Amino acid sequence: MKTTIQISREVKEMLDEFKLHPREPYDSVIRRLIEEKVDDEPLAEETLRKIEESLKDLKAGRIYTTEEVKRELEV
Repeated sequence: MKTTIQISREVKEMLDEFKLHPREPYDSVIRRLIEEKVDDEPLAEETLRKIEESLKDLKAGRIYTTEEVKRELEV
């Protein structure tokens, strides 16, 4: 099934830049860009645990601004 979509001239020009060859269909360009962006691999348990810990720290106010860290490290 084919569907027509409207895109701005600017977006079309951007898609043109991503073409591997001049006759490559936009469908292929868009599909390739999506596949590059989508990560099907689930996060590791340790990564999820660290994210949860970080969210708890954030909610508890245990955070530092960039300026505070620079001051502490004397950078």
